[in-house]
Amino acid sequence: MEVCLLAAKQAGGTLMSHLGRVSVHLKGPGDLVTEADFAAQQVIRNIVASHFPSHGFIGEEAPEGSMGFQPVSSNQPPSPPTPVEEEVYGLEAHDTPEYVWYVDPLDGTTNFVHGLPHFAVSIGIARQGELVCGVVYDPSTQECFAAARGGGATLNGHPLCTSATTDLGDALIAVSLPVHAQRGQHHVEQVLDVIGVCQSVRRMGSAALNLCYLAAGRFDAYWDTKTKIWDVAAGVLIAQEAGGIVTGLDGGPFDLARPAVVAAGNEALHRALVGILTH
Repeated sequence: MEVCLLAAKQAGGTLMSHLGRVSVHLKGPGDLVTEADFAAQQVIRNIVASHFPSHGFIGEEAPEGSMGFQPVSSNQPPSPPTPVEEEVYGLEAHDTPEYVWYVDPLDGTTNFVHGLPHFAVSIGIARQGELVCGVVYDPSTQECFAAARGGGATLNGHPLCTSATTDLGDALIAVSLPVHAQRGQHHVEQVLDVIGVCQSVRRMGSAALNLCYLAAGRFDAYWDTKTKIWDVAAGVLIAQEAGGIVTGLDGGPFDLARPAVVAAGNEALHRALVGILTH
């Protein structure tokens, strides 16, 4: 946890030093990346490598755009990713190390590019496939969300607890949608279904902060139809340790290899939201 906190905060400082003066590039249609993403990830990688050279490291901004697993101390490019629908992020490889770090150096790049102060560094750590530590740091507000398996979740050292709201009609719900979501797509229809029964819906642009805001009781529930493990690894553990319920989209166990999520502050609200999303 000490190293995770150090890495997140130093990477956050790197992001703030680049704010307002970055060149923007496209990884794909509507999918932005800047030199700040790469610089922040390198800061994290260097810190992790200096303390835990045998640990695995999977970062969003891997060399040459690869998403594959590689040891944190390796200078070699990671192996090519498997097809998107079958991504396992190295979890099933026989040589996967005991600990793997899942890093999104800048979750909310579009917000960052536009100067909107809602972005974060997200670092989650898994041991033998189970999340054990997570930190999400918002450098704009200096809010640091953290959790260790079995140790609860905190915000700047103060304990977190999820919302007690159980009625969808009273719930403020967050959603993450794919870039260029279009009318008629299933995830857009889901949003319309939820809007019709909840108090309000927010699309904030950072999956990591959505889960942390759920942990803090600011959001009552959250869902994401298509995400990557580095987006949510830390936030999932933080939400769980704050008392939240986090599952896959169908209500089944959350799966690191296929990390779409439905999360809520309590079981009753979670059950109601899953019912809407799966009807």
